[in-house]
Amino acid sequence: MAKQFRNSVAVAIYAAWMVLVALCKITVGSTTEAEALLRWKESLPGQSILQSWVTPAWNNSSNARSPCGWHGITCNSAGYVTEINLAYTGLKGTLGNLDFSSFTNLLRLDLKGNQLEGNIPQNIGILSKLQYLDLSTNSLNGTLPLSLANLTQIFELDFSRNNITGELDPSLFPDGIEQPKTGLISIKNFIIQTALLGGRIPNEIGNMRSLVLLALDSNSFYGPIPPSLVNCSELSLISISQNHLSGPIPFNIDRLSKLTDLRLFTNNLSGSVPQGIGNLSTLTTLHLAENNFIGQLPPQVCRGGKLVNFSAAYNSFTGPIPVSLRNCQSLYRVRLEYNQLTGYIDQDFGVYPNLTCMDLSYNKLQGQLSPNWGQSKELSFLSVGGNMIVGRIPDEILQLKQLGNLDLSSNLLSGEISTEIGNLSSLSILHLNDNKFSGKIPAGIGLLSNLQSLDISMNMLNGTIPYQIGDLSKLLSLNMNQNFLNGTIPYQIGNLFALKGLLDLSYNSLSGEIPKQFGKLTNLISLNLSHNYLSGSIPSSLSDMLSLSSINLSYNRLEGPLPEGNIFDSAQLEDFSNNKGLCGKIQGLQPCNTSITAPGSKTKKHKLVIITVASLGSVG
Repeated sequence: MAKQFRNSVAVAIYAAWMVLVALCKITVGSTTEAEALLRWKESLPGQSILQSWVTPAWNNSSNARSPCGWHGITCNSAGYVTEINLAYTGLKGTLGNLDFSSFTNLLRLDLKGNQLEGNIPQNIGILSKLQYLDLSTNSLNGTLPLSLANLTQIFELDFSRNNITGELDPSLFPDGIEQPKTGLISIKNFIIQTALLGGRIPNEIGNMRSLVLLALDSNSFYGPIPPSLVNCSELSLISISQNHLSGPIPFNIDRLSKLTDLRLFTNNLSGSVPQGIGNLSTLTTLHLAENNFIGQLPPQVCRGGKLVNFSAAYNSFTGPIPVSLRNCQSLYRVRLEYNQLTGYIDQDFGVYPNLTCMDLSYNKLQGQLSPNWGQSKELSFLSVGGNMIVGRIPDEILQLKQLGNLDLSSNLLSGEISTEIGNLSSLSILHLNDNKFSGKIPAGIGLLSNLQSLDISMNMLNGTIPYQIGDLSKLLSLNMNQNFLNGTIPYQIGNLFALKGLLDLSYNSLSGEIPKQFGKLTNLISLNLSHNYLSGSIPSSLSDMLSLSSINLSYNRLEGPLPEGNIFDSAQLEDFSNNKGLCGKIQGLQPCNTSITAPGSKTKKHKLVIITVASLGSVG
């Protein structure tokens, strides 16, 4: 009995001793970490977010402080700091006074979205247990520390949106394929976007076999895409756009069977796009725009039926539209403009219930606009300008309530502009210029209350300009030149106070006087009313158009003196040439006779004529 008691006491004493040892370790560990954090805080400009970093320790020791309750600090059960998370807290200063050697158990360091400056400390690799490091969106500079290669347990690293220079040193990556011992062995997400890195992307990057996401866009990398990248079989996203990369896409890129997102736009890549891209059944995003690609687009690019975002604009692609796009109902956004693609627009495209943007402009497409576009109810941007499309605008397109941009310019479209155009209540841009449209401008166009740019120039439109144009209160630019419009200019155009860029009614058959209400267009930069049959004098109110830097009233039947001030003090003779009888101070223009009074003035002679006529009118 006594022996059992002694054993129980011994066990209790031993347990108490172990607790005491553990407590001592906590105190020592947390004290070291707390002191390191406080020293860093002292080096930073006044940071109200760190006010809690002075709390006394729970163990009542006057020489010890525990940081575990401080803002942004997380500890493990043993009391050691495992996480420092001060993202988006407005921190200013540097990392130079943060003693990384004090944080032997740190797993996560998140300081993104602050105003930190200076270099990334060279000894950051001492954080050997670190799994997550995010210093993005600061003002850090210098090069990447080579000690990062010691972070063998890290799975995410993000230095984006800083001023980091230099190159990616090959030593940062695993030192081999089979059981590497150094380098970013466990990395899954490697992200350095919008920095100042340059040089070639090392071929050793292909040794990161756990890599899932690679984002190096908006840097200055040059040279080829490393062929070894296809060895990273777990890759889901590759974003290396907006660099200076050259050469072809690796021919065997279809080995990346888990790839969902491939972004290569705005580089100097060339050659043909591997047809095997169509074998990537998981692909949802493919951006090839703004490169030097030639040949045909992969015909089975939507073979997996999951493609959402596809761009190949500004290249030299030839041949037909990929056949798999016709039934690719997953499409959300397609941009293929400025290529040399051929085919028939009414045969190569289907119905896309989720489509918001389709840009096929400046290719060599033929055929007619299909009524099927009207079934893409979410469509907000449709541009097919610069092709060889014929026929009329289907009424089905004019029922798209979400449509904000409709550009059908520079084609061979004909017929009248339907009165249904007024249904496009969300429209902000309407460009129908350089076609063969005829008939009158529908009054319903005045219902487009959100319209900012209207261009119906270079057509065969006739009749008068509907006064309802004056209801387009958000209009910034209006171009109706080179038509057969007649009648007077509606004074209501003077109510378009938002007009800023261009008002062009030239090369028509407009008559009557220039509305004096134009003087209220004080934001307008360019006014062109040339090559019409306008008569009368130039309203003096036009000198109130303070922003006007270009005016052309030539080839009309205008007469009388030019107004004075602003644009009329800097205009050239050719801006007013070939009129009936304009006079003014511009060199080359007939000076006004001082004895001839300006319109509206009343001399004694005028009064005498008026009295005489009135007297004659009263006889009999």
